[in-house]
Amino acid sequence: MDRFLGIKHTTLDNAVLLAGRLLLAWIFVHEGASLAANFDAASAGMAKMGVPAAALIPTIALQLVAGLAIALGWHARLGAAALGLFCVATAFLFHNNFANRNELLHFEKDLAIAGGMFVLMLRGAGGLSVDSFSKKKMRQDEFRQKLISAF
Repeated sequence: MDRFLGIKHTTLDNAVLLAGRLLLAWIFVHEGASLAANFDAASAGMAKMGVPAAALIPTIALQLVAGLAIALGWHARLGAAALGLFCVATAFLFHNNFANRNELLHFEKDLAIAGGMFVLMLRGAGGLSVDSFSKKKMRQDEFRQKLISAF
């Protein structure tokens, strides 16, 4: 959308987007790795909350794959959308005891992270990303093809 509005992004914009992506991704990559490393304990903890054990593997996969996608800027919009929805679901399903101050804080935190994910989903990963570098490479290849075909 920014391209249509004529907005050009500076190196600082891209650096801030990279830092933001890394900060948003860290919690999911870390949590996914922790769940995988402590699979039995995580499965037991989920069972106590009424979540089927079969949901643990997709949860780990979502957190790791989408988290890494955001960090690398590879299909970051899709990863951000998935994790944003995951955070909204987590907030409403698991942190809905507002009488408990800690649960309210987790509810608000999950919604805040979801908000950041939805902004990233709309804004994109920026220029310091795998997607951006691969698009530049494709444009260069297209230019070379056109140049070669012109002769």
